[in-house]
Order: sequence, then C-alpha cells, then structure tokens
Amino acid sequence: MASGVYTDPQSPMLDTALKEWSIVCDLLLSGELTLLLRKGGIHESGGPGVFELEHPRFLLYPSYVHQKPNMIKPALRDRVNVLDEEPGEVTFAGLGEAAKIWQVTSRQAFDQLDDLHCWSPAQIDMRFNYKPDRPLYLMAVRAYRLTQPRTVQNHAEYSGCRSWVALRPDDVVNDGGATAIIAEKDFAVIINRVDQALR
Repeated sequence: MASGVYTDPQSPMLDTALKEWSIVCDLLLSGELTLLLRKGGIHESGGPGVFELEHPRFLLYPSYVHQKPNMIKPALRDRVNVLDEEPGEVTFAGLGEAAKIWQVTSRQAFDQLDDLHCWSPAQIDMRFNYKPDRPLYLMAVRAYRLTQPRTVQNHAEYSGCRSWVALRPDDVVNDGGATAIIAEKDFAVIINRVDQALR
C-alpha cells in the first residue's frame, strides 16, 4: 500500500477487534511500536513455518484494567493509565494489519530487538515462561488511524480477559480511508531487522 491509505472495496467494515493494553494501542497509533508478542491464535495454516493470525485485520481495542506499569519500560510508565474497571464506552481510533509473523527462536535472538518494543525484562520473561510448551510469536503490525474515531458501548460480551472481540452489528466500523502511521519503506526496514534477528 504505497499510498499509505487503506482501501478494501470488498470489505469496508470491520467487525473484529484485538484487545490490547491501552498503552500498546497508543504506541501503535503513535508509530512508536510495530511489534506484538502473542501466544495462541496463530496457526501454520499456510504450511510449515508459515504462520497466520486468526484475524489478520482488526480494530485496536484498548484495555485498561490489567495493565501493569512495571511490565512496560520505565520511560513509558507514566503513560500507562490503569483503571479499576473497564470504562462504559470504548473508542476505536485505529486498526492493525498483521504483516508478518515469526516464531521467536530464543531470548537471545529477541533481545537484539530491544529498541523495537515497549516491554520490560519481567514481561518478556513472563511471556517466555507462560505455557512453555507453546511457542512464542512476534507479529509485525502496520497500524492505521481511522478517519474518525468510533465510540461504542462496552457491552458485557466485550468485557473480560480475551484477545478477540466480535462486535455487534451496530458497532462495526468503516475503515475506508484509514491512513498508515508508518511509511511503507520504514515498515519494511523493521521487518528486515526482525528477519535478521530471528532467522
């Protein structure tokens, strides 16, 4: 998408959102972050070593309750807004596209990418140690800002600790005209760095 503008005439509406910490959504939409760590929801449906996400295009759904400032690098901790309960409304400001997925081969390999992510060593340790029988994946996400944010009710079925949220029909979001946060050439440089580190 050299123009940096998102157009999909086949599907201009998005009905699936990925729940992530609000600070992570903010960093994606400010261009300070392009990588997400995931366990689960990723399959080798394209063949051995070809990893695919359950929903490769998704709204960014900010979550507040389970954010832990100590799991974010110190320089970013004052931007973490922790709430006792999720707000009554949620605002979608942008969307993400999973451009590429890698299986993380080792902590040593991942540590070569320290300047490209927001997580503290404690969070990285937790991700590696959680369900160690399951692989850890790194996902390059190209974020797009919606032409106009969309605020909807935070319905009961949207709440809780879940990765994917299926939106009600009245809450789907038109993503036509959304603009890329990071230029294509700069995004390609990041992908190349990860390729080199995790090959």
